[in-house]
Amino acid sequence: MESRHGAVSSPPSRGHLYLAEWEANGLEAGKFFPQTEAGLSDPFAPTDVVNAQPPADGRIASAGKDFAASLDEVGRDWKKHRVTSGQNLEITWRFDAEHKTRRFNYFLTKKSWDPDEALTRAQFEAEPFHSVQLTEQPYWEHPLAPGNPTTHTMRLPQGRAGYHVLLAVWEVADTGNAFYQVMDLQFT
Repeated sequence: MESRHGAVSSPPSRGHLYLAEWEANGLEAGKFFPQTEAGLSDPFAPTDVVNAQPPADGRIASAGKDFAASLDEVGRDWKKHRVTSGQNLEITWRFDAEHKTRRFNYFLTKKSWDPDEALTRAQFEAEPFHSVQLTEQPYWEHPLAPGNPTTHTMRLPQGRAGYHVLLAVWEVADTGNAFYQVMDLQFT
């Protein structure tokens, strides 16, 4: 199969580690996580394309794609990246298809999350702990093209210990979709 779209390459996302490259790059569903409905306008950029259906709870890691359903398994011993609370973490995206980008949002599981339960919106903090937004509007008059690769440096929240999941969401301006990537972190 051919590569499509893009994925987190560093630290390697769950998709990057456990799927073929074309599969990892195709984890696409409706934008505006943690929203649950389609047809919503972007409050920041109302001329962007409205969102498609976001992935259902329990299907977040796979973006609702059947070919990637294994990424949603509970209790699996996922490869974890060692981090420390409050450290700077660099996340690198690589793209195989160009999309007009509106933003990248980064969510972390709550301190009280349960790794023995499916990944749901209730397991994640409601707001991203880090966000990068391309501000030019309307999208059809601007390139809105991040570099390839694109690296974001973010400070991980304080007070975290043990296993957590980081959800990275790349939102596109000229379609209703976003790309979903999860990384498994072990806070030491």
